[in-house]
Amino acid sequence: MQFASDNTSGAAPEILAALAAANEGHAPSYGADPLTQRAAALVREVFEAPEAAVHLVATGTAANALSLAICCPPWATVYCHARAHVLEDECGAPEFFTAGARLVPVGGDNGRMTPAALRAALESAQPNGVHGMARGAVSLSNVTESGTVYSVADLAALTAEARRFGLPVHMDGARLANALVATGASAADMTWRAGIDVLSLGGTKNGCLGVEAVVIFDPARSWEFELRRKRAGHLVSKHRFLGAQMAAWLEDGLWLRLAARANRAARRLAAGLSGRDGVTLASPAEANMVFVRWPEGTNDRLHAAGAHFYPWELDGHGEGARLVAGWNTRDDEVDRFLSLFG
Repeated sequence: MQFASDNTSGAAPEILAALAAANEGHAPSYGADPLTQRAAALVREVFEAPEAAVHLVATGTAANALSLAICCPPWATVYCHARAHVLEDECGAPEFFTAGARLVPVGGDNGRMTPAALRAALESAQPNGVHGMARGAVSLSNVTESGTVYSVADLAALTAEARRFGLPVHMDGARLANALVATGASAADMTWRAGIDVLSLGGTKNGCLGVEAVVIFDPARSWEFELRRKRAGHLVSKHRFLGAQMAAWLEDGLWLRLAARANRAARRLAAGLSGRDGVTLASPAEANMVFVRWPEGTNDRLHAAGAHFYPWELDGHGEGARLVAGWNTRDDEVDRFLSLFG
């Protein structure tokens, strides 16, 4: 019963087959290979963005931190939700790779920043010449760290606030495929058409062995990213193994099918827990993560029964947990977990 993270799952068979095929013979290094070029072309195709620059890295931390580095100078601030992954779970990487930019938390229920809260944060940041931090960029996560999803309209409202102050907008799309499946939106509508400038597109949590694509919708920023990626040690020499994963993942909609499996498993889990004695959902389960509150002692009891998940502190009190479904979560695995509640 594995619900700790979608990072704990293996790679999808299609991805492993693509890697095995890529292993044959020789190929140019550092991204000059045909597989990387094919992957970039597929990203542009699915996002309906023929001019977008596409750069591959191996980790989500690199994708987010290097993306923010081309959006925000060292003397400025990045506005993100108070529970954002870039703020809570990157060990200061965004601050490091931006050479000192400050991350400023912005409020909003269930992991979603609100336009009003963003407007208030931006308006309160009165520039103080050389003595204060300037406004720099906005970073949004879809899916959010609370398992909720921004609609296209939500995103457009937030990017409109950023545009009032001339700020670029980054999206942490580690689980973007899950958000697209949950909303039915197109990749283009949820990103550049909604005002997103730079996207970290995550494959690792959704069936890949380890690959993320940084999609820069304004190609003028591309060369700076290339330099920063190399300088930071994130330009992989045998790049074809990144390209092979990304190409196979996007080919024929595999990325969306894998995300749909994870979302379905999470819905089954949420539906089965709802109404159980003492169990409540802490936030809407809109994609592949379920956050729950339950009676004291439940975490220990479930762990002893062989369930794997992370306890989660919810609003500073009570016992809760985060349950994450992956592309390979099975119905019988969910049902066995639910049976532990009687």
